[in-house]
Amino acid sequence: MSFFLFLFYAHLAASQALAASYLLPNDAVHLLSFKSKADLDNKLLYSLNEPFDYCQWQGVKCAQARVVRLVLQNFALRGTFSPDTLSNLDQLRVLSLRNNSLSGPIPDLSLLLNLKSLFLGHNSFSGSFPLSVLSLHRLTVLDLSFNHLSGSIPTRLSLLDRASSIRLNSNRFNGSVPPLNQTLLVVFNVSDNNLTGQIPVTPTLSRFDASSFRSNIGLCGEIINKVCTTRSPFFSPSSGNANSPTAPLSQSAEAQDGGVMVGSPPSRAKHKRTRIIFGIVGVSVLVTFLVCAFFALVKKQKGGTSSSEKRLQEIVSTPGPAAVEPDDGATVAKTAQREAQLRTAAKSGRLVFCSVEHEAAPYTLEQLMRASAELLGRGTIGTTYKAVLDNRLIVTVKRLDSIKTATTSSEAFEVHMDAVGSLRHPNLVPMMAYFQAKGERLIIYHYQPNGSLFNLIHGSRSSRAKPLHWTSCLKIAEDVAQGLAYIHQARKLVHGNLKSSNVVLGADFEACITDYCLAILADTSLSEDPDSAACRAPETRKSNRRATYKSDVYAFGILLLELISGKHPSQHPYLVPADMLDWVRAVREGDGAEDNQLGMLAEVASVCSLTSPEQRPAMWQVLKMIQQIKESAMTEDSAAPGYP
Repeated sequence: MSFFLFLFYAHLAASQALAASYLLPNDAVHLLSFKSKADLDNKLLYSLNEPFDYCQWQGVKCAQARVVRLVLQNFALRGTFSPDTLSNLDQLRVLSLRNNSLSGPIPDLSLLLNLKSLFLGHNSFSGSFPLSVLSLHRLTVLDLSFNHLSGSIPTRLSLLDRASSIRLNSNRFNGSVPPLNQTLLVVFNVSDNNLTGQIPVTPTLSRFDASSFRSNIGLCGEIINKVCTTRSPFFSPSSGNANSPTAPLSQSAEAQDGGVMVGSPPSRAKHKRTRIIFGIVGVSVLVTFLVCAFFALVKKQKGGTSSSEKRLQEIVSTPGPAAVEPDDGATVAKTAQREAQLRTAAKSGRLVFCSVEHEAAPYTLEQLMRASAELLGRGTIGTTYKAVLDNRLIVTVKRLDSIKTATTSSEAFEVHMDAVGSLRHPNLVPMMAYFQAKGERLIIYHYQPNGSLFNLIHGSRSSRAKPLHWTSCLKIAEDVAQGLAYIHQARKLVHGNLKSSNVVLGADFEACITDYCLAILADTSLSEDPDSAACRAPETRKSNRRATYKSDVYAFGILLLELISGKHPSQHPYLVPADMLDWVRAVREGDGAEDNQLGMLAEVASVCSLTSPEQRPAMWQVLKMIQQIKESAMTEDSAAPGYP
């Protein structure tokens, strides 16, 4: 064979090989790309003689020529998990790289939308928690244990609502334990990390014993039977400073998710001084009452007693809530008179409980004053605390700003609180009691353990964090709309300050509105809260006009836009309705599968936030729109072929 003929055949063979490489199926290309960086010692014996040989490779399983399962555990792989390799196997159901020696960060896995099981444990992966995993809504098993991952565990881990097993143990995670709510979760382990703070008492986390949290020195709480000591008294004057910088209400106080940092525990000397001060105040009040009673008695003996003096005598002579009268056969009339006296006393410096179930007085003002308290946030009209009473009952206490609420008289405050306290709805945080005396006004709510909507949306510090999945947005929007429509229709009341920090997550992660109907009590012109200003309707911004039903609807539209875009209201551009969906698509990185639902939600947000109040719908109409979107989405899901 001549030399030129040899060159011809060699060139032909090379051309055929090159052509064959262009014909490789995409899944085979992605597997080989992964091997090139993750298998530096050539442990995987992959060779391709036929187009679909890759379906017979070690650890690979295919269905209809697509890779659906890749199990490469215990292969002594050494190298890195490169981006745009296995993450492009969009039909993958199971991925296991367990027990190898892979290092470096975990790449973006957000394209693996069909993935159900992810095993990356017992490697040497480093970096932060892979936030892309949170978009894998079919994921049931997540194992990142025994690696070198650091940073915080995101609160949005609860978005993996199908998860049955989550293992994050033996890493270097810090921050607090997220308030998980997955009803299907049966395996959970965050032991051997650097986690701190109180473990949220959710129905899900309460299933697990201390072994799931061991070797985290900074953790505390009921679940591991360790008392938390990082609290400060909520009656401390410094904590109620109206001039302190505002912070969003966070019911979980998670440091990694924008929670409020809690001050250092007070010293014993400070506790002693506090007790002495309260003792002096108590003695002074008692002396004052006795002196007043003495003069009233003298005046009565002289022949006359005014109605106000009679009321004072009743207050002084009425026993405290703990006192019990013996059953001496008193009549029903006497019992009713006794109850009226107790109510009068309660409205003169004691707790007033707002509903029938709390008439038995589950705690007293003295117990509340002795409670250990944790600062949760400072808002438009006051400061919010988490208080743990000596009977282990946990409540949320709203301490109103005395300067901003000075324009509301004591009588008007009582009347309004009686009306607001009677509101009961699954999507409202129940008001338990209120108190007022000498300029001090407190409102006590049921404690909600799972944080605020503000923290759920904006909690992650990662710049790559994505907005909530549209199904979560729809659920939260419906919950808030239900609660707001009830406020408008039940007592013809107005919220007046709706924003994401005034929506908290209940025990089952239902969205519940708090701080409702309080704005009317305060003069908010004294200081402008930036968070509230962005949510206020145009007609209320530059005037003293009170909030209305339609301004609440406007605030709901802004909240809905914040929910679906993941952007703070101060970052929302001024857009005509036709351009709003394009902006939402852009900030959500254009997920085409959600266009229909996102379009409808964006349309609801735009019609709620119209400049003209007359053009905005009523809240019950908004609720109906959202429920129609929900029905439409359910219909589309049930019609989708092959949906598991």
